[in-house]
Amino acid sequence: MVRLAIFDLDGTLLNTITDLANSANYALRANGFPAHPVEAYRWFVGNGVNMLLRRALPEGEQTEENILRLRASFFPYYKEHDTEHSVPYPGIPALLKQLQGRGIALAVASNKYHAATCRLVAHFFSEIRFARVLGQREGIAPKPDPAIVYDILAATAVDKSRTLYVGDSGVDMQTALNSGVAACGVTWGFRPRAELEALCPAHIADNPEEVARIALA
Repeated sequence: MVRLAIFDLDGTLLNTITDLANSANYALRANGFPAHPVEAYRWFVGNGVNMLLRRALPEGEQTEENILRLRASFFPYYKEHDTEHSVPYPGIPALLKQLQGRGIALAVASNKYHAATCRLVAHFFSEIRFARVLGQREGIAPKPDPAIVYDILAATAVDKSRTLYVGDSGVDMQTALNSGVAACGVTWGFRPRAELEALCPAHIADNPEEVARIALA
């Protein structure tokens, strides 16, 4: 049995794609750029808000100046609308309660900006005692850099060999690989199974019940 389970947030614990898409589309329209279908954002997210907005901008318009303009529109809108459509994936609350009940420390490691990560975790998982909740922070390299995982390992004093990292994307699988912890890819999120398989994670789970069996084995 593992002693620490680290979860990605967007696409793993929460389905946030519609609120992210609506907020980015609001920022695009507010600054004179075309919007995108919600489904397109499955390929835009995963590397932090700056990369999300860069990918959403038209070819030739992906300048730092334009990204800053979009950020100024995106952040206040997302703060007001970040729970309108976002929901935990089926079985996730029960999974977290089960692991917590078995004495496994829980943590969140997200490339969503830190304030929103903390806000959403507190809103949707108020009954869960997370040992550490970390989003993207100023001066800290985003995933797949292992810094965020190292911070969690240091805070919990759990060895890498007793840690499981759970995520839905290639970025997550690479983060686990870079960190030296076991990876569990999940197929219910934003990215296809093939993206997970390409990074050869130790486990791939199709539902939260399978994650529980892996963590508790």
